[in-house]
Amino acid sequence: MLPPVIGRRDFLKTTGLTVGALAMGTTYWRQALAQSPTNPGPGPYGPLGAPDAFGVALPPGFTARVVAASGTPVGTTGYVWPLFPDGKATFAQPDGGFVLTVNSEVPGVGGASSISFDRDGNITGARRILSGTSTNCGGGSTPWGTWLSCEEIDGGQVWECDPLGRTAAVPRPAMGRFTHEAAAVDPKGQRLYMTEDEGNSGFYRFTPARYPDLSEGILEIATPGSGGRIAWIQVPDPTAATGETRTQVPTSMKFKRGEGLWFDTGVVYFSTTSDDRIWAYDVATEVLELLYDGVALGDAAPLRDPDQLNAHPTSGDLFVCEDADDLQIVMITQEREVAPFAQLSGPLHQAGTEFAGTTFDPEGKRLFFSSQRGGLGGLTFEVTGPFRSVLPRRPLTAAGQAAVGACQLVLRAKPAARLATVRKSGLAVGVDAAAGVLAVRLKIDGQTILSTRRTVKAGRVRLKLRPRANARKVIVRSARGRRVRGTLELRQGGQTVTRPIVLTR
Repeated sequence: MLPPVIGRRDFLKTTGLTVGALAMGTTYWRQALAQSPTNPGPGPYGPLGAPDAFGVALPPGFTARVVAASGTPVGTTGYVWPLFPDGKATFAQPDGGFVLTVNSEVPGVGGASSISFDRDGNITGARRILSGTSTNCGGGSTPWGTWLSCEEIDGGQVWECDPLGRTAAVPRPAMGRFTHEAAAVDPKGQRLYMTEDEGNSGFYRFTPARYPDLSEGILEIATPGSGGRIAWIQVPDPTAATGETRTQVPTSMKFKRGEGLWFDTGVVYFSTTSDDRIWAYDVATEVLELLYDGVALGDAAPLRDPDQLNAHPTSGDLFVCEDADDLQIVMITQEREVAPFAQLSGPLHQAGTEFAGTTFDPEGKRLFFSSQRGGLGGLTFEVTGPFRSVLPRRPLTAAGQAAVGACQLVLRAKPAARLATVRKSGLAVGVDAAAGVLAVRLKIDGQTILSTRRTVKAGRVRLKLRPRANARKVIVRSARGRRVRGTLELRQGGQTVTRPIVLTR
């Protein structure tokens, strides 16, 4: 059964590529579809250079290094890196460093590992965080700081992991027993979305009974609704370990190998590998739109076999891994341009490898990915260079007005701040927004402790959140050890952007 999307004829009128401004919210990219098509091009960084000694081709100014090679110790840690590294995420740490989590897609072994980095990108530790699983492929990070590792096997589960391995990983069978690929959290809607790597796969939604506890909840699968909307139908037996979960709801929509998944500003983006497509699901309107169709472009398609994907945390550019084709990471930029960013070639990347697990560090300075079977069983790379850190200027519309729109909302803030500073002086944040009233607040355990409200002009704005009278009381009551987790929330009109932050003593 075909998904309820915009008509193919209307889609082809936009020359096949209808990718909007991916991190600007739903209204902007809907406007962008009507304004101009997306076209293949060199991208913001120019053409790829020659492959380096590791067979990685990048634009000028970017360099790659191997941070882990399967079968050998990670740096000086002594921890031997597993085979077939796959899905990834990063987690900010109070000291300014971060932790990189990585799955292992080995049948019968699987699991996940992590590497710790200091604020300068030096490796400080590595360890196993999940064992006893099989074929761990994609996954997703949570706003509360855990890694969701997904088993890509019949009857596979989602495993919730501590990125530092301090507590044992926990299976989450209520999220379904099927060929899991990836997961993403909608923190405002307090739901999770999941893809399934099968030839006719489902698109799933999980609503925890007590968010963010994932031990119980309702699992639903997408079915065609009215007016182009998705209708969500509950899966009768999510924990059934045998049979195909999607067949429990015969009317469910079928996708051609659902893979990469990413949530951003009210939109769930996901790829389907076998038909070269990228989709966008608006969680507010429940409408699914087709954003990229490689088949429609034919030989001109710059992106084929799309797999795992993520967005740069500040520019909003989307980075998509190719599962096969010519082994590229392809960008879909804010200017609606599709361009290669990286390519693998040479003897280290033999037939059968793939780009896997593209993800950025919390500040967007470092891109991580793996050549899943590169070298002797997997190579994990870090790319550094001049990643652009702010949204590009929007092109003019036909009416001559800057296409900013009320949905251009981006919230920039450091991933951690000191408790004493926040309590005494507040917190400074950067915002990209349209003209109008902005409301920004910092919440802990659902209570606002810092806030500001201001009328601004369109563009980049620096705001300072002022402490409320209850700030000290809430912080003291919520303190667990030396850290308190909070959520920054930015609102303008009907749009909301959230971002986690850690407060440290």
